[in-house]
Amino acid sequence: MLKLLIATNNPGKMVEIQALLSERELELLTPAQLCIELEVVEDGNTYAENALLKGRAFASASGMITLADDSGLEVDALGGQPGLHSARYGHRPGATDADRRQLLLERLGEQPRPWRARFCCWVAVVAPDGEAQLVEGVCVGEIIPEERGQNGFGYDPIFLIPELGKSMAELSLVEKNRLSHRARAVKAALPLIEKYLTDLL
Repeated sequence: MLKLLIATNNPGKMVEIQALLSERELELLTPAQLCIELEVVEDGNTYAENALLKGRAFASASGMITLADDSGLEVDALGGQPGLHSARYGHRPGATDADRRQLLLERLGEQPRPWRARFCCWVAVVAPDGEAQLVEGVCVGEIIPEERGQNGFGYDPIFLIPELGKSMAELSLVEKNRLSHRARAVKAALPLIEKYLTDLL
């Protein structure tokens, strides 16, 4: 079976990607399974640059075709914040996802609603020699002032999908993998993954 390294140790992200690629004849591996410990400095100016940084670092270290992503939440009322800093919003050591959601709502404060927002994701498919291809996925919605749902992670409980009337955290994995930013990016990357892996045969 062909092997693909997923450049993350985030369990929530891994569950989503495994479900998206479940119909492919692929063995999906994480850096932890390969005992690869890398601290990649994500100092790119865009999601695409950060995805490439991670993808190239892990592809080089593993010698494997690697899928890496970088994503973020952009809120119009905050000028696109937290954006690239979504996973480290507030820069407080030890901050949790719940802390970051609370900070976001505090900063929105009395801004008039709706608080329009979008999740953005860029996926890089990278060969061991550094050759790479990039694709993007976007999911448009709005921020709500109360948390709803128990699924997902990150900002999912306060991100509403208006046409469904549900937060991202109220969606089943099947629903989320139909319309999320990551799902759209990974699906767009499938032909690239298959091409890179086929070239290895």
